[in-house]
Amino acid sequence: MPKTHIRIEAYGTVDELMAHIGMLRDMTDHEGTKDLLLEVQDRLMSIASILASDCEDCEVAIPVLEETDIRRLELAIDEMESSLPVLKSFVLPGGHVVSSQCHIARTVCRRAERQIIRLASELFVPETVIKYINRLSDYLFVLARKVLHDFKLKDTPWKPKL
Repeated sequence: MPKTHIRIEAYGTVDELMAHIGMLRDMTDHEGTKDLLLEVQDRLMSIASILASDCEDCEVAIPVLEETDIRRLELAIDEMESSLPVLKSFVLPGGHVVSSQCHIARTVCRRAERQIIRLASELFVPETVIKYINRLSDYLFVLARKVLHDFKLKDTPWKPKL
C-alpha cells in the first residue's frame, strides 16, 4: 500500500494527533485533565489500530471503541462548559500556550476526522470512530477555553471587518 493511501493518511494523522495530545498532557498540571488526556491517547491508539486493520471481521483481536468512550468526552465537555461564559462570537486561538496547544490538537483532530470520513466512504470504519474523533475536537475546543478561564484570561473574540 502506498504511503499516500487514504488509510495510511488517516491513521498517520491520528498518530500526529496522539503526539499533540501528549504535548498537551505534559503542559498541564491538572491531574484530572492529565488522566483524561492519557485515556484519550489510549483511545487514539485503538483508533489507529482499527484504521490500520484491513478487515471488517478480522481473525486477530482489534481494539474496540465503545459508546461509553464517547460519553466520557461528552461528560467532560458538559462539566467544563458549566463554569464557562456562553460564547457570543467565534474566538481566535491563543491567549496562553496551553490553550494554543489545545487549538493545535483540535485542528489536527478535525483533519483526522475529514480523512476518516473520506476513508469511510470507501471502506468500512466503525461509526464509533467517527463519533469519537468528532467529540474529541469539541472537547479540545472547550478545554482551550477552560484553560484560559482557569488562568483568569479571556477568549479573544473574532471581530470581522464588515
